[in-house]
Amino acid sequence: MSGITHETHVTRAWVLHPDIRSDRERRDPDMALEEAVSLAAALPDLEIVGQEVVPLPRPHAGMLFGSGKIDELKGRLAGADVELVLIDGPVTPVQQRNLEKAWGVKLLDRTGLILEIFSDRAATREGVLQVEMAALSYQRTRLVRAWTHLERQRGGLGFVGGPGETQIEADRRAIDEQLVRLRRQLDKVVKTRALHRKARAKVPYPIVALVGYTNAGKSTLFNRLTGAEVMAEDMLFATLDPTMRAVKLPTGADVILSDTVGFISDLPTELVAAFRATLEEVLAADVLLHVRDISHPSTEEQAADVRSILDSLGVGEDVVQLELWNKLDLLGAEEAAAARARAERDDCVFAVSALTGEGLDAFLEAVTTALGAERRRDTVHLRFEDGRRRAWLYEKGLVVEERPDETGATLLVDWSAKDRAQFGTL
Repeated sequence: MSGITHETHVTRAWVLHPDIRSDRERRDPDMALEEAVSLAAALPDLEIVGQEVVPLPRPHAGMLFGSGKIDELKGRLAGADVELVLIDGPVTPVQQRNLEKAWGVKLLDRTGLILEIFSDRAATREGVLQVEMAALSYQRTRLVRAWTHLERQRGGLGFVGGPGETQIEADRRAIDEQLVRLRRQLDKVVKTRALHRKARAKVPYPIVALVGYTNAGKSTLFNRLTGAEVMAEDMLFATLDPTMRAVKLPTGADVILSDTVGFISDLPTELVAAFRATLEEVLAADVLLHVRDISHPSTEEQAADVRSILDSLGVGEDVVQLELWNKLDLLGAEEAAAARARAERDDCVFAVSALTGEGLDAFLEAVTTALGAERRRDTVHLRFEDGRRRAWLYEKGLVVEERPDETGATLLVDWSAKDRAQFGTL
């Protein structure tokens, strides 16, 4: 009998996607529900016992759903012994409290669920701090512990999960004090990372960053190219912390390959902000490899979401971006042939399969070309006190012309994305 007491409790969960007709940015409800179920499946101790789209003309202020729908769902949830309802969208604290009371279950909205996943996956000190800050910011609006129903033993955050935890007793001031403390810790971690990056910039190893929608196959590609045993499973958010490895290109040149957290549509603003530092390697990259799951029915929408987040992070036009249309192996023969034909017409697109290795040689050659040949002419203004930066430009042989002026000098330079990135760290 003693072994039974240590078993992890599996929580019976039901996923609801409110399809709000009045929402101008309404997504395909079936696709949205499928993604929400995949999100829920990323937590190991949840059993999804039901899922449905709930059509809604507009959200009801106090309860989200109308009273008839609430009663109808109550019967279904009770019949399936549901303990947790996951609502794929924002739920106000009042709505959460009222629905939990009406249904007799715990409830998490999309932000709460993503925070649960983040807290389960974050492995580095920076990742853990970011999750804790995001969770506190979210919790600050509620002052209600949202996560006590998911009882599981795990490392990471002290206040998320853990068996037998009591309700949180904190006011906004206490949370704010914690946030200040965490920001200080995070600043130290980020400064350390910045020093590492500066040191790396002196070693002429360009950074190639993998970006893409979550579950697009980045980790599988990373493993194939580096031989690293990074977790690569068919689940959303399988990677949260950037993992970096050196890779030798066909020319023999070394690059640093960085695998990053997957993007997702409607990622709550506070989470994008909290994870900005995790994506700092993207900002330092010479080449961005946008990995797409070309077999997914919403591949175009996913790609648009990724581009939108890259724009919001401030990724410059000077960074070379290549698209990898991954998972060719999941397409039918005709669809795969069409994808290959479309990719051949665009120098920045490559049809590949990270699983079988198809198309990877051609794309690696393109990375080599992009790093070596993508040079452009820019104007740089330096002040008189910028002697060290001026000396560096001349040392690298990048200066075409120099024109002195009253405040310093304007230099015409021919340089690559790698040169620009290194110059930015001086």
